[in-house]
Amino acid sequence: MSSYRVPVFLSELLHARSPSGYEGEAQAVFDRHVKPAADAYAHDALGNRLATLNPKGDPVLMLAGHMDELGLIITYVNKDGFIYFDTIGGHDRTVISGRRVIIQTANGPVKGVTGKRAIHLMEEADRKKVPEIHEIWIDIGARSKKEALERVSIGDAATYDHELEMIHGSIGTARAFDNKVGAYVVGETLIRLAKEKKKFAAKIVSVATSQEEIGTRGATTAAYAVNPHIALAVDVGHATDHPDCDNRKYGETKLRGGPILCRGANINPKVFAKLVAAAKKIKIPYQIEADPRPTGTDARAIQMGRGGVATGLVSIPLRYMHTPSEIVDLEDVERCVQLFVEFAKSLEKGDYAHW
Repeated sequence: MSSYRVPVFLSELLHARSPSGYEGEAQAVFDRHVKPAADAYAHDALGNRLATLNPKGDPVLMLAGHMDELGLIITYVNKDGFIYFDTIGGHDRTVISGRRVIIQTANGPVKGVTGKRAIHLMEEADRKKVPEIHEIWIDIGARSKKEALERVSIGDAATYDHELEMIHGSIGTARAFDNKVGAYVVGETLIRLAKEKKKFAAKIVSVATSQEEIGTRGATTAAYAVNPHIALAVDVGHATDHPDCDNRKYGETKLRGGPILCRGANINPKVFAKLVAAAKKIKIPYQIEADPRPTGTDARAIQMGRGGVATGLVSIPLRYMHTPSEIVDLEDVERCVQLFVEFAKSLEKGDYAHW
């Protein structure tokens, strides 16, 4: 067993069940830990959480990490009480079946199992196919449609029942490191900045964003509301240090290599340079990835907010993204918090990273 001490805030976020559009449990965790440290605290119609520090500061720095995760949504119950669903976010269909799941209902959690036809009952050709979503169901042990619908409702959401477990040292596995680590980083950064004795110039708005997995929707509205000069998005990025990953296609990044700093069209070059300078100043390792197009993160939405925002993207190295057992080294998460704190403190009045 690992003896690594996981921060309580991060642990609670990882245990929170919060598929896109159903972020309530993660919201409650963010409220509990971040609100007391903030000078102002707000939530909005999309479910974002916006925590502000040093409200009269300049420039305005927005930190964004999404708190939503992948999930399943109940769409139909058949006459025998078996539940059919659609996916929330981008799932790998090869890993959906045979999983324990928890359905969030008005009367509390309901446990179930994702099922499909057993391999013994398949023809040879069927064994080679990836099942379609409508060929998989959730079994909650109900004997009829009526009994099932007494326990669950159409539109209820479910998540995999895979909780945080430390597997070696600071390396852990969980179903939703993507992107509870990002929500933790922006919240923890504000908490630590609130304890700073020395004044800093910037106004800080840490946003736990909603609905990133279905189109960076929370970040789009939050960027409009915050109206920042500069923004940092934090998400997970692919660690390419495992078998069957071609570095020629996907670059070279690894667990415990430190935060991944993105360069490319989505990234303001001055913000990137400031991130590198901050990492060097506090002597933490960092990695660089190149992306030639708008990234698949909140950064792409924030960059295009209002008249445009000087945006950077920092990623936590992660293996096995969008599976029930993602892997992260929590030392990389801690270094990301340190990087964000240093970056925020380094900003000077009137510096809006225009170029």
